[in-house]
Amino acid sequence: MVDFDKFTKYSRPGPRYTSYPTALEFSEAFGVEEYKKALQEQDDSTPLSLYFHLPFCRSACYFCGCNVVFTSKEENKERYISYLRKELELLSQTLNTKREVIQLHFGGGTPTFFTPKQLQEVIGLIKSYFTNFADDAEISCEIDPRFFTKEHMKVLKEGGFNRISFGVQDFDEKVQEAVHRIQPYDVTKQAVEIARNAGIESVNIDLIYGLPYQSFESFKETLSKARSLDADRFAIFNYAHVPWLKKTMRKIDETTLPSPKTKLQILKYTIDYMSEQGYKMVGMDHFAKPKDELFLAIDKGELHRNFQGYTTKGGADLIGIGLTSIGEGRDYYAQNFKKLKEYEDALDRGVLPIQRGVRLNSDDLVRKAVIMELMSNFKLNIPRIEREFGIDFFDYFDGSIKKLKEFEDEGLVTVTKDAISTDLTGSMLIRNISMVFDAYMHKFEGVEKSFSKTV
Repeated sequence: MVDFDKFTKYSRPGPRYTSYPTALEFSEAFGVEEYKKALQEQDDSTPLSLYFHLPFCRSACYFCGCNVVFTSKEENKERYISYLRKELELLSQTLNTKREVIQLHFGGGTPTFFTPKQLQEVIGLIKSYFTNFADDAEISCEIDPRFFTKEHMKVLKEGGFNRISFGVQDFDEKVQEAVHRIQPYDVTKQAVEIARNAGIESVNIDLIYGLPYQSFESFKETLSKARSLDADRFAIFNYAHVPWLKKTMRKIDETTLPSPKTKLQILKYTIDYMSEQGYKMVGMDHFAKPKDELFLAIDKGELHRNFQGYTTKGGADLIGIGLTSIGEGRDYYAQNFKKLKEYEDALDRGVLPIQRGVRLNSDDLVRKAVIMELMSNFKLNIPRIEREFGIDFFDYFDGSIKKLKEFEDEGLVTVTKDAISTDLTGSMLIRNISMVFDAYMHKFEGVEKSFSKTV
């Protein structure tokens, strides 16, 4: 059982660690030439993971933290595809696009806001450059059920897509009105049926707790309705309210947000309910059926974390393509321009649209390995870290181990000479625990507007 008294005291700003160092350490000192050099240094035997950002939405969902462009014009989407073509052509001049691809993900925005014909064009474009997809490649797409048809599904299925993630957030009408996203249950149910009828065997549903006007009772109803859709995975996130970063969040009346006590009631009920329904917890915010590979990967210590969240496809070089996309190699992160005009201007000049990034030093690499293993598998194999980096772990991380003692004393973490491991409450506080190994956190002490709160 989760000890919620211990859980609540750790509510403080902290990274979600989709990267280490975090994006706050990215700078324009890492630009196009640095990125090209990093690509040229890659090993051709290392597989690729591809992320394509399709940024367009018709209107704003006020809770959304993604980088989106609002439009109703078809020509804007057509224009964007032409720039994806330019980016892929430039990329192919530096990157060996014949390398094996083990993962492809469409994120947004709303990928299916593109028409089926436009999506087909994008998929064809990708496969004209990347020709070596693994037979078991994970090919996934984020879906807004309000913009999803059988024709979209047909194109995705023919393109090899085998995972679909549906954005729901909440089924309560008052909550939907407050976040500017009206999405009736029947619309979502129909979308899930389209995917299932097409043979999609891995369906995920996203929910968010902590939204305006949510109550314990209303979220219980949302959970019940969501469970009736029989998804294979659920991602149930704590709403990250960062209005200083996202202007649309300023449209949310903060007095209507549920209290921390209510959020904890919701979280406790969610854990109990999902367990009763046969799902197993996977980390901070995911639930999966026991036979799902996400859950099985934890037992094997093979779960990985990147900008798409949790995945079983580790060890790949991530190539980010499209507006604001982030790529990741063994020792670097690189991010494209966030503004459409700057993205287009770079490509018009015949330059890859990299705005910023970071090259990791030797200390970053050690800490990245530690933090990502903790974030993924909620335990750390200390001898493996020592062998990989040629260090004495307890000497190297003497300061971190001292900070970890607070969590040890609370019974949230167990430290032995061979491993650091968490109990169930500790696994849900893994962001806090990982922060003790973060060499950059001292810069944000006392700074409220840095990260979303961990609880």
